[in-house]
Amino acid sequence: MSGNLRTTIILIALAALGWYFWPDNGRERPAGILAPDIPVQENLTAQPVKDYGKYTITGLAKFSMKGRVLSSERYWIDGGSAIVPVDLALGWGKMSDSAVLDQLKISQRGRFYFWKTKESDYPIPKEEISASSANMHLIPATKGVDRLIKTARKGDIVEFSGYLARADGKDGFNWSSSLSRSDTGDGACELVYVENFRILP
Repeated sequence: MSGNLRTTIILIALAALGWYFWPDNGRERPAGILAPDIPVQENLTAQPVKDYGKYTITGLAKFSMKGRVLSSERYWIDGGSAIVPVDLALGWGKMSDSAVLDQLKISQRGRFYFWKTKESDYPIPKEEISASSANMHLIPATKGVDRLIKTARKGDIVEFSGYLARADGKDGFNWSSSLSRSDTGDGACELVYVENFRILP
């Protein structure tokens, strides 16, 4: 291998690492509520079942929402990455308002979403923070939806629809969505089979 080729490969690798690890500050937004409505959920009696490679996806409730991306996290090698490569932490109501979000520190890891205040006071009641935001595990129904979800970044306003779902693998794997926006902790996240996804201007 020539010296020039080796140098080029090293520079490309360093650029890729920098892109992956460099924090994305996302899109700046003015103060004001950008996604005022709560998610819409319609529980189902007849549950649709879809084949998804080695998995079966069962719809538990019709689901649609518009929200602000608070954080985005890619997953590559954990047990759910084959069906959910991206989690989006999303906010609506006052949790889509920069005046509130500027007073919070938000992060994701291990399939969870975390927030804490920058100061001692809460910008809004903590119960409202929990009820107006969620970490959502998104199962893309198509390659086009997958590309769009992976494009979404902090500060984007997104709109999507599909089903709150349960995923069952042939190897015994199972993962089920919460059906409530008010729960917290383990099992409180939404698992969403996403049929339509848009990033709004």
